[in-house]
Amino acid sequence: MIAIVDAVELSQDLIRCPSITPADAGALDVLQAALEGIGFVCHRLKFSDTDTPDIDNLYARFGDTAPNFCFAGHTDVVPLGNPDSWSVDPFGAEIIDDVLFGRGATDMKCAVGAFVDAASRAITAGTVKGSISLLITGDEEGPAINGTTKVLDWMAENGEIIDVCLVGEPTNPLKLGEMIKIGRRGSMTGMLTVTGVQGHTAYPHLADNPLPRLIAILDALANTKLDDGTDHFQPSNLQLTTIDTGNPATNVTPAEATAGFNIRFNDIHTGASLTKWLHEQCKAVGGQYDLDIKISGEAFLTPPGDFSALMSRVVKEVTGVEPELSTSGGTSDARFIKDYCPVAEFGLVGQTMHKVDERIAVSDIRALADIYAAILDGYFTARG
Repeated sequence: MIAIVDAVELSQDLIRCPSITPADAGALDVLQAALEGIGFVCHRLKFSDTDTPDIDNLYARFGDTAPNFCFAGHTDVVPLGNPDSWSVDPFGAEIIDDVLFGRGATDMKCAVGAFVDAASRAITAGTVKGSISLLITGDEEGPAINGTTKVLDWMAENGEIIDVCLVGEPTNPLKLGEMIKIGRRGSMTGMLTVTGVQGHTAYPHLADNPLPRLIAILDALANTKLDDGTDHFQPSNLQLTTIDTGNPATNVTPAEATAGFNIRFNDIHTGASLTKWLHEQCKAVGGQYDLDIKISGEAFLTPPGDFSALMSRVVKEVTGVEPELSTSGGTSDARFIKDYCPVAEFGLVGQTMHKVDERIAVSDIRALADIYAAILDGYFTARG
């Protein structure tokens, strides 16, 4: 008889592993032991790339037939900030007044614990009419190069097909049940360098100050309305993040000036279309410039359908809250998974993620495990 895995206890065991990206610190060993204990076949996948740290990942599967319901997430966590600012041991996983404290509690080790709890219930009940899998990376909080994307490549090469995926990122703003993510905006960063000729401020005719051109370009970028949003997405936005000349002198005009910006964009745009627009703005001002663009993800949407309807129904039944289907917030590894199957996200309340004294109510962890278990039951029942 397979024992039910307790989401809270497994969450504590995971939090006690100081798995700050790129370190695994034993987190995947803990998870693998729990999964193998309930019948999963586990594959540890370490990937490498130039100028990035090696990353350990895990793909685990129970069953060998379709459909394959996948839970996806990560065991890596962000740095602590100032450890002395914490009121508890960041990796102690203490429960105080029914609140679990620790780095990764909300983002997202407790969701991983809830994955396994829910899977163990489904396996014990004999309701799995297909397969359950877990795709867990140690590189979500890092550069995301040796993590989910390469696990997905490995899966494709080895015939591992997933039919639907639930990502356990913390999606709820204030209360469990408020929000399911059915898409995400795209994200791209730009570093613009405008070049001139250094000179003395008293002799501007002998120099070419790049700052007026940079200011003109930035003014055009910052004051252009990209769109009005769509039915499922908020308006796209461009935010300036840094401006720098590296010039400490007050009587010298610089040879170059640099500015950074980030664009969060909806599905009206693509990274390529925005890159074209950026170059047009720069060329309209004129002069020599260099624009370095990095696109970390395109906008995507999983249109509302059977999967989101099932999730919404279960969330309301467990929490009493009618969830909003949203595309707000930052990026997640769902941006990679959407190329393989329908994907949606639901997890804990994100109020303390990445903060000092990160924490979550124990009752929310247990409710999340109930939600995941009911989603599994509903998914396989509909295909039984």
